[in-house]
Amino acid sequence: MPNGKRSTSIQSIDRAAAILKALAGGPGRLGVSELADRLGLARPTVHGLLQTLLAQGFVEQDRATEKYQLGAGLLQLGYSYLDVNELRARSIVYAERLAVRTNTAVRVGVMHGINAVVVHHVFRHDATLQILEVGAQLPLHASALGKALLAFAPESTVDDLLSNPLLRLTKRTLSVAALRKQLAEVRVHGFATERDEAVLGESSVAAPIIDSASNAVGAIAAVGDTERVFQRGPVRGLTTAVVEAARGVSRELGAPRWPFEG
Repeated sequence: MPNGKRSTSIQSIDRAAAILKALAGGPGRLGVSELADRLGLARPTVHGLLQTLLAQGFVEQDRATEKYQLGAGLLQLGYSYLDVNELRARSIVYAERLAVRTNTAVRVGVMHGINAVVVHHVFRHDATLQILEVGAQLPLHASALGKALLAFAPESTVDDLLSNPLLRLTKRTLSVAALRKQLAEVRVHGFATERDEAVLGESSVAAPIIDSASNAVGAIAAVGDTERVFQRGPVRGLTTAVVEAARGVSRELGAPRWPFEG
């Protein structure tokens, strides 16, 4: 390859990498002009690179704002990393025990833009047909897994999400005001609940996973039929089991203490 073409290709890769890093640094989604100004690049250059990244699934564009965020395609590249990722590795045993103890499916997830991405999934221990959910994206505002993550996210991240209309997935999807109130309760009690807010007939309970720096780096959730997860409220034994699993993974990650005692 002639040196000129090679240099141009390397430059494009460098610029594309810079765009991905800028989107990863957030907070929230960024538009073409914001990225161009931040990186000192021409707007047409940024737009062209974004279209290439969009076609490959490495970025996603919000239809309402036309702004960009990191895409799920990056997760595909990261599957080999997920196999050795400490959060996933440390949670495998606890997730399996939780599934057996509660007879529910179990998800372990991390935050990704406006969604929670499932990085580990354990099937419910029965004979029903189930689909592996690793890589699935769940709405932060309408899943217990997402709420457990969102409750401990930076304030700017929460404000950015709640500044836009929340997608109403069912009649039980929370309003912004109700969600803010629930997130405050999650920060106090250390677990989140969701009842028919994303899928009718499916509910969940989740708790955050804390690392050695006392940051919530993930969450673990038990998911099942609403009548199993909820009666008049969340089944007490289920909530206890989820919290104990989250506390166990947190301990494995070196969390100095479980911050929700009492």
